[in-house]
Amino acid sequence: MIPVSNSLGQILRELRETKRLLLRQVAAALEMDTALLSKFERDERKPNKEQVLAFARYYNVNADELVLAWLSDKIAGEVQNEDLAKEALKVAEKKVELFKKQKK
Repeated sequence: MIPVSNSLGQILRELRETKRLLLRQVAAALEMDTALLSKFERDERKPNKEQVLAFARYYNVNADELVLAWLSDKIAGEVQNEDLAKEALKVAEKKVELFKKQKK
């Protein structure tokens, strides 16, 4: 299981290093620029969902866990400086459930 307390970038770096791969090897396999991959691993840029799924396939890890890390990074980054962040997250959770019910 991937530690959810780590950022997606930290997780990607750990996956690569565990497999003893170089940045350029992973970048070539995923057809992306080495500098871009480096920025992802340093949390200087965020991949899109398709790229996250490509990482999951490449590293042969659970896609849901990587997507969860990606989503939580996006949400935390958006609300981190807000005084009402925790309360807003609770309200957002309720809204997600409501939206899911409305779709059914």
